[in-house]
Amino acid sequence: MSLTIYHNPQCSKSRRTLELIRERGIEPRIVEYLKNPPTAEEVLALARQLGRPVEAMLRKQEEVYKAAAGTLSHEDEALARWVSEHPRALERPVVVDEARGKAVIGRPPENVLELL
Repeated sequence: MSLTIYHNPQCSKSRRTLELIRERGIEPRIVEYLKNPPTAEEVLALARQLGRPVEAMLRKQEEVYKAAAGTLSHEDEALARWVSEHPRALERPVVVDEARGKAVIGRPPENVLELL
């Protein structure tokens, strides 16, 4: 099984999700998305794999989102570009099953069990 986790090691939900994956003997590819932000194309791919619009992947309580909310387009492509420049606004963690092209957000962390 080939999994990728878009991970923030400072987030307890992200750490727990990674722990659940490893408890099942899987070592995922870890992308620390704050250090290596996804491109706009990668954000769009994540949205497709999640089966939701980019807007539904945003952490609307984050200050960076609140500061920009009134000026943001609701179009997926525009939001994806914005997220690639402001990765802190991306919901976390996102776990992708590369083989099936399916993803889940680990909130709660047990959501990852759908992929395992």
